[in-house]
Amino acid sequence: MRTLGVEEEFLLVTPEGRPTSVAVAVLRHAAQAGVTGGDQPGGDVEKEFKQEQIETSTHPCTDVGALVEEIRAGRARTDALAQRAGARIAALATAPHVVESTVLPDRRAHTIRAEFGQTAREQLTCGCHVHVSIADEQEGVRILDHLRVWTPVLLALSGNSPSWQGSATGYASYRSQVWGRWPTAGPTAPFGDVAGYRAVIDGLLATGAILDDGMVYFDARLSSRYPTVEVRVADVCLDAEDAALQAALVRGLADTTAQERPDQPRTELLRAATWRAARSGLTGDLVSPLTGKPLPAAEVVAQLVEHVRPALVETGDLDWVERHVATVLRRGNGAIQQLGWRAEGADDDEVVRRAVDRTLTS
Repeated sequence: MRTLGVEEEFLLVTPEGRPTSVAVAVLRHAAQAGVTGGDQPGGDVEKEFKQEQIETSTHPCTDVGALVEEIRAGRARTDALAQRAGARIAALATAPHVVESTVLPDRRAHTIRAEFGQTAREQLTCGCHVHVSIADEQEGVRILDHLRVWTPVLLALSGNSPSWQGSATGYASYRSQVWGRWPTAGPTAPFGDVAGYRAVIDGLLATGAILDDGMVYFDARLSSRYPTVEVRVADVCLDAEDAALQAALVRGLADTTAQERPDQPRTELLRAATWRAARSGLTGDLVSPLTGKPLPAAEVVAQLVEHVRPALVETGDLDWVERHVATVLRRGNGAIQQLGWRAEGADDDEVVRRAVDRTLTS
């Protein structure tokens, strides 16, 4: 059975609910606690690009229930370290406040800020990255080419960023719009094989538009650190089980990969489907990967579950996935929950405080 794991990026906020630039202090406490820079994947607390955010990761798991517990433990561990620096963590993909974020004090971060200007200065976003194990890179590329048409549905399920710089955006995932400013971000065309994948990476490096292969920000890619496919399209999820749902669905997609590739839509059409998912999330239509036409979001999510059903049966995940998909459709993704709090009168600070609570109790 394939292993699966999750990396989550969090906002660092004050107890009152404002973003705060204390990542260096949190990382220092993490180093003292021995939970940073380990040789094995998972369990670490790691730096991100900005001082107002922090990242954690799970160990590789085969069981979805165990993964949920890993996600919860990682959130609790990271929040405890943040509290030692006078902060909390919030699983929000963008900050609702007007905030001028600051890069970490290291050479690479400052080089990126200088090279990419406003894109880097405004880049305070938090994602959820799913890793699933692969036998080799050839299998990994086959998986990438298969699952590319379903990444917009994963984005819609995770949408958790309706606000940006103090304003309502009208998007379920405005993070994806901000993130899409990087030159390598977004959906990709089919690669065909490992040689095709490597040729694209080499071509991007040759343009000089990115510093190194660590800036390959595709919605899904081969991990540069582990023998995994890494799916990066999702917002960080407000609820821990929503992050595990992303992982279960990605593993289902990986296991559903056929030897013969299905008809592939052009990347321009996939970009439009991704935009549609970012804009309306679960509250409107999504583009069906089966027809290329809009359908209510719940129907397209059901198509995804049906597509991976045999794989979910094989791993024993089907009942859990069906129950949790029903929960998400009933309760809503993070964006819907945030907008619900707004309707109840919550201001920016209160939204963040409620998000802190959901991050640690969901």
